[in-house]
Formats: sequence, structure tokens, C-alpha cells
Amino acid sequence: MKRRILLQGTTALMVLSALPAFAQDDIRAVAREAYIYTYPMVKNYLTMYQYALDPGGSQYKGPLNTLVSIARVYTPEDTAIITPNSDTPYSFIVFDLRAEPVVVTMPPIEKDRYYSLQLIDLYTNNVDYPGTRVDGNGGGDFLITGPGWKGDVPKGIKRVIEMPTTLALGIIRTQLFSPDDLEKVKQIQARYKAAVLSAYAGAPAPAAPPSIDWLLISDELMVTDYWSIAAFLLQFAPPYSGDEAQRENLAKLGIRDRGVWPGTDLSPETVALMKEVAVATEKEIRDEAARLTDSVQDIRYARIHEGPVHGPGRGGAGRDLW
Repeated sequence: MKRRILLQGTTALMVLSALPAFAQDDIRAVAREAYIYTYPMVKNYLTMYQYALDPGGSQYKGPLNTLVSIARVYTPEDTAIITPNSDTPYSFIVFDLRAEPVVVTMPPIEKDRYYSLQLIDLYTNNVDYPGTRVDGNGGGDFLITGPGWKGDVPKGIKRVIEMPTTLALGIIRTQLFSPDDLEKVKQIQARYKAAVLSAYAGAPAPAAPPSIDWLLISDELMVTDYWSIAAFLLQFAPPYSGDEAQRENLAKLGIRDRGVWPGTDLSPETVALMKEVAVATEKEIRDEAARLTDSVQDIRYARIHEGPVHGPGRGGAGRDLW
């Protein structure tokens, strides 16, 4: 799931400590809704953890607030992103915006090449796209701030972009025209820069944010420790307007900002039921995803039943997609 799912409406809740047996269906319904609300955050954190918090992992790119470019096309070995492009080599940065903003520099490039910085908040909302889509190819310095940041904007900043969450992900795509073009892409990637605001402005650094014991996460832990991870992530994700009912429900399930789950206010029966709901809903998502038809299946069907499929290539020329 690449986009955040917000269910409308709220299931009526009963008090969750010392719950009678007849309330189990209510808990199950509310826990399922809470799972769907928090799932994008937890899944996104898995990618962020692999990229910036697990130096020994196969998907590791570099520390927080560090921009790292991958000067090659992606292969099946690159699993942190579900469906990476093969014609846009990537650069990555995982933002920790608790202490101060980060300035990302996009260099000017030729007019016929696409590039963009996709800025994704912890909820997986696409917040902005500095680069060709929004700003053209003239480049610039972009100030990426956390929610509610107030401060002086130094001269030379092209735009200020406020992220709704203090943990965020940046993905730069640089168009690759052909295998022979890779050296040019490497030269462009070498000019991408990122620096915390104090370093960019040559000013004293602010006080360091509280240290974080980053929770371990993996595909397996997303099942067994799901609710603990969801509770941990709330501290980095202020609620959007309209999320109040969802956050109230999370609190009633014992999932609170900076709280440890499960707390002492939840009965063992409720904890067991919530874990059961997490396993069942994860399976539901996987089963539903397996039933979806993607473009590859559509093209394969057309090839079998109608012959070769052609589509627009770079510059408008047709190309055989097979």
C-alpha cells in the first residue's frame, strides 16, 4: 500500500480494561480500523529503518539527514521499495526534522531531462515535488522543515516546504535516456547536496533532540510486534485535521504517543485479541493485493489475445513494451 487509507466514521467503543466477552466484536472492529490507519506509517518506517537505521543491512544507504545517490539502475535485489523504476537512478535521504530543517540542493540541469525530489511524510502522503514537475530544471536550494517550524530563512532558499511529520523520506529520480547516458546521470547526482540548516547557514547548531532508541523492525516484526511499533511512531506524526476520532480510538486501545504498548490498563485477553486482529488484517491486505490486476497483467493479456503492445517512448516515439 503506497497511499494512506483513512476510513470514514468511527466504531463505537466500550471501555477496554476488564472487557466483558460480548465486547470482543467491538474491539475487533476498532482494532481493524486502527490497523488500517497506522499501517502506512509502520510500512514506511520499515523502509526508513532499512535505508538509514540498519548499517549492517543489505538495503542501507546512509545515516539520517544524509543524501546518498545510487548511480545504477535497480534490480530485483533492491527490495525496500516495492516497484522501483529502471530508467530513473535514485538518490535517497531519510529526514529527522526534530531539531532543525534540512536544505536539499537540486542543481540546474538540461531542459529535456526529468528530475524530481519526491517528499513523503511518515503517513506516506506525497507532500511536494521540487524539480521539473513544480520548479522546472533551474535547480535551487529547498528548505525542508518539520511541522510548525518557526525560524529565519537564509538568503538563497528557493522554497520552504513544511513536512507534516518529523520523520520523512526524500527520493530523487534522475532520468536516464540510455545505458550510455549513465555517466551523465552520475555527474548530476554528484551535485545533489543536503545539509542541516545550521551547517548551510554557518550558524550555531540548535540543541540536539532527545535520543531515540529506534525500534527494530522487519517483515516478521510487523506481524508479531505491530502495535508496539505503531505506538512508537505516533511521536513523529502529529495528527492531520480530521484524524481526531482515529487518535481517540488508538488511545482507547492503549496506543498512545510516547507510550509503551501494551500498558497495564489492557487485559491479557484484549492484548491477545488485538494481536490476532493484526495478523488477520495483514493477511486480508495481502490477499486483496494479490487479486489486483496491474499493468503488466493487462499487457500480457493484450499480447496473448491481441498481439504486441506498443506505447509512447521517450520523446513520443513508440516502443514495444515486451
